[in-house]
Amino acid sequence: MVKPITQYYDVIINAPFGGVGIHVESDYVVGIQLFPIQQSARETSHQFAQYTANQISQYFMQAGSILDIPYAVSGTPFQKRVWKAISDIPAGEVLTYSELAEKVGSGPRAVANACGANRLPLLIPCHRVVAKNGLGGFMQGINGGLKIKEWLLAHESK
Repeated sequence: MVKPITQYYDVIINAPFGGVGIHVESDYVVGIQLFPIQQSARETSHQFAQYTANQISQYFMQAGSILDIPYAVSGTPFQKRVWKAISDIPAGEVLTYSELAEKVGSGPRAVANACGANRLPLLIPCHRVVAKNGLGGFMQGINGGLKIKEWLLAHESK
């Protein structure tokens, strides 16, 4: 039996490109999933999950909104270094995988792999990392992921 997708998230909100599932533990976000198609919205009585949903919804209305949301990540020291560098990219700007690799003292493929391991898109905005000649990847090649990346970049460049 396949569990409904809503069982994996504390709250699901609609987004201009589809939906966003948010998973929290205590008062930290531990997972965000971007969906390329609309999901059934799921409300929550968990205050922190609702706070997170409200901030992300505000970001969708106004790209300049700061996402001030505590989160917890698990990853290798290298991944965490890449994710920190990604978090320093301002909204409306992008870096190529090569440029980011230079900042963290690594290679573009390793940076791309760290981007793919990011479980907190929007909070760690890996959509702001692009290829030299195009968008590059997003969401580990999930169908519809590049459309979400295009939407996010266009939204932030307004």
